[in-house]
Amino acid sequence: MRRRMATGAALTAIMVVGPLANGALAQETASIADIVDSLNAVWLFLAAALVMFMQAGFALVEAGFTRAKNAANIIMKNLMDFSVGGISYWAFGFALAYGGSSLGGFIGYGDGFFFNDPTRASEWFFQVVFAATAATIISGAVAGRVKFSAYLIYTPFITGLIYPIVTHWVWGGGWLASIGFFDFAGSGVVHMLGGTAALIGAVIVGPRLGKFGPDGKPRAIPGHSVTLGALGVFILWFGWYGFNAGSTLAAVGQDIASPAVTTTLAACAGALGAMFTAWIITGKPDVGFSLNGVLAGLVGITAGTASVSFGSSIVIGLIAGVIMVLSVFGIERLGIDDPVGAISVHGVAGLWGLIAVALFSSDASLPIQLVGAAAIIAWTAGTSFIVFKVIDLTIGMRVSPDEELVGLDRSEHGGDAYPEFVFQEQVADAHDLDPVGS
Repeated sequence: MRRRMATGAALTAIMVVGPLANGALAQETASIADIVDSLNAVWLFLAAALVMFMQAGFALVEAGFTRAKNAANIIMKNLMDFSVGGISYWAFGFALAYGGSSLGGFIGYGDGFFFNDPTRASEWFFQVVFAATAATIISGAVAGRVKFSAYLIYTPFITGLIYPIVTHWVWGGGWLASIGFFDFAGSGVVHMLGGTAALIGAVIVGPRLGKFGPDGKPRAIPGHSVTLGALGVFILWFGWYGFNAGSTLAAVGQDIASPAVTTTLAACAGALGAMFTAWIITGKPDVGFSLNGVLAGLVGITAGTASVSFGSSIVIGLIAGVIMVLSVFGIERLGIDDPVGAISVHGVAGLWGLIAVALFSSDASLPIQLVGAAAIIAWTAGTSFIVFKVIDLTIGMRVSPDEELVGLDRSEHGGDAYPEFVFQEQVADAHDLDPVGS
């Protein structure tokens, strides 16, 4: 009798406690899922914030590598890259890239126009900082001679149209993704695209006054602050960890440490490759080339940062630094003026990054990588040429020679980044003195 009562009590307990236990387990499982989602969202936000901070790095690099009389203009252009680009990407860029539907794998569309979906806010934030990066690459290549109004016109085309469509091809489920094209964090999608647009802009606007002598040989026009340039490079290096490791798009269950290691090693190797190459060519370990070597290494590893071995990342970065230096000299010999080396750092090293991921990992096929690279270059070059040429034929791309000589800070913005120079000139003029000698 007691055994039957005990058995009945046990059955009753199971019937009563069982569902409660299952409910608690389900609730606990739901809580864990919420925690995982929250951690992933936090990681994506932090990574995006790091990439956004790269705007400061670009501003300092471009300002430091150009003339003091154009420093404020460079700062304004980098500010507007993000300001105008952010609005453009909110209005239509995000929809063209990740709108949820695809028109033949070429262009996205859907409910992403005038973005207003809180559930995708972290995704939008992470993507907009990439779009701004693509746009800011151009400003350095055309520094010192482009109208500010012209810059404001073509920036939304880069962030809102040209870049988003390529993004859709590769990361939005478009046609390049369907054939197996691989670019983990943007050697091609972001950097080669920006470098290609920079090349077209530099060709259309022409070289700075005095860059090439009567014999056609290039003349060095040193930037005004190696210190600012170096600080900018270190900021970009710091932000690149968000760029590469953040492209895992999640933290839980993802390897975010390996991309950080390959990013670090490639940057180090890029600096060494560029330094020794410049040393051999010029006879000196040039500071500017070495700094740009860091960036070339970072650009080169971006496509395969999560795919290649640590040793391979050193080779990739080293080669990126070498070809960047050779490219700078080659581009100058073609009569193209790029004050900060953006075409070589981002365009050429970006192309190498797409090739390298096929050579050093099994995630990509070289023929498909070359097809994808050719498509991105053709699309960017064609659309950029149309945009720049229309602007040039209407309001004009370039400032007048007098405005260029006085500097864009004064002619375009009515002030100077270093106003003490103006004060010294005024005092010298008042006393008929040489401002340098005084």
